[in-house]
Amino acid sequence: MIRRTDLRDTPAGTTAAQYRAVLPRAPFDVEAAVAVVRPIVEDVRHRGVEAVLDATERFDHVRRETLAVDPADIRMALETLAPDVREALEESIVRLRTTCEAELEHDVVTAVAPGARVERRIVPVGRVGLYVPGGLAPLVSSVLMNVVPAQVAGVSSLALATPPQQEFGGAPHPTVLAACALLGVDEVYAVGGAQAIAMFAYGAAPCEPVDLVTGPGNIYVVAAKRLVQSVTGIDSEAGPTEIAILADDTAVPSFVAADLISQAEHDPLAAAVLVTPSVALADAVDAELARQVPAAKHAERIETALTSPQSATVLVRDVAQGLDVVNAYAAEHLEIQTADAAAVASRVENAGAVFVGSWSPVSLGDYAAGSNHVLPTAGCACHSSGLSVRSFCKSMQVVSYDEGALRDIGPKVVVLAQAEDLPSHGEAVTVRLDAPEGSAS
Repeated sequence: MIRRTDLRDTPAGTTAAQYRAVLPRAPFDVEAAVAVVRPIVEDVRHRGVEAVLDATERFDHVRRETLAVDPADIRMALETLAPDVREALEESIVRLRTTCEAELEHDVVTAVAPGARVERRIVPVGRVGLYVPGGLAPLVSSVLMNVVPAQVAGVSSLALATPPQQEFGGAPHPTVLAACALLGVDEVYAVGGAQAIAMFAYGAAPCEPVDLVTGPGNIYVVAAKRLVQSVTGIDSEAGPTEIAILADDTAVPSFVAADLISQAEHDPLAAAVLVTPSVALADAVDAELARQVPAAKHAERIETALTSPQSATVLVRDVAQGLDVVNAYAAEHLEIQTADAAAVASRVENAGAVFVGSWSPVSLGDYAAGSNHVLPTAGCACHSSGLSVRSFCKSMQVVSYDEGALRDIGPKVVVLAQAEDLPSHGEAVTVRLDAPEGSAS
């Protein structure tokens, strides 16, 4: 079912770039999608709410009278939520909030010299637009992953957009609304796709423009994010989901197969990559896939993902080479199912999130590990991080020098200004140095 790539004869010293050239990866042409969504984004920019309503009717086949969801409907969704689902959501919120609070950075004041102080002040973003996909599945977990870190960061204004659903009369999925109610989010818009991103960026009554847009989405959402970056901040350009598993002959084949399937379930473009030095494990995983996939609810979607070019079993000489391969691949999700998995995981340099050992499946991180599942894809984990409380904060430096401190360092500032041929920079200091002491408080 899943093709094989044999790298066992790859010479020692193979570079990360060389590995990337032969490793599977889903095609993800954002530039082509930009051409598709640009007219939508521009239409929203110029016509506002009517353009959003028109695009919603065109793409979601729903004609709503308003963009906003009635807060009463949000509260009602929580009241009718199944108790076991509510309990699971509440526990996930507690765990995620715990890690976010622990990761929240604090102000730092540094005395660089007597009377000279530089403060690194942590300031939350003022207004954030949170996007929650709703195409192939109602991703209620994405509500939590976006909202909780934003709240912990201290964001004062949160707006959430998620696609309307025909089966619910044009309202968003009720479980998504219930999660919003559980977290106290009452500014919710039944808007999806590129039009939602444009609404956040440019505003469309009653939605005011935001300072930052976060949350995963399909390629058209990603393309819209790219288009509006000059207007508002974005978290990342996240592509189709992916899982890589580094496993040796100590791994349990049924576990490995189930984890590959779990991510393939997301999307026909999802990537599932097994990296192993064990042919016996590869064969056993193939047998498990043949057994487990037909029994899955979304078997057709899963099979498409597993048999497409972005998925493969990669054979390596040993775990050491396997580490080189997974570091080059820089997966969104990386599982380590090997002997001494913790030691192997400590040598991982590039991954959105690492799941250590047989009892830490990616699905745990998708819902209730306390980690965030909005992660860099398409190899971007080599330079980018996943969504966290830090994503919703800005660092601002505050500089405070008294007269004595400026008189001490001022001549050096003047020298450097002259070295850059910017004498007026130096003059802004010299005018103070030439003034009588104590002439300004």
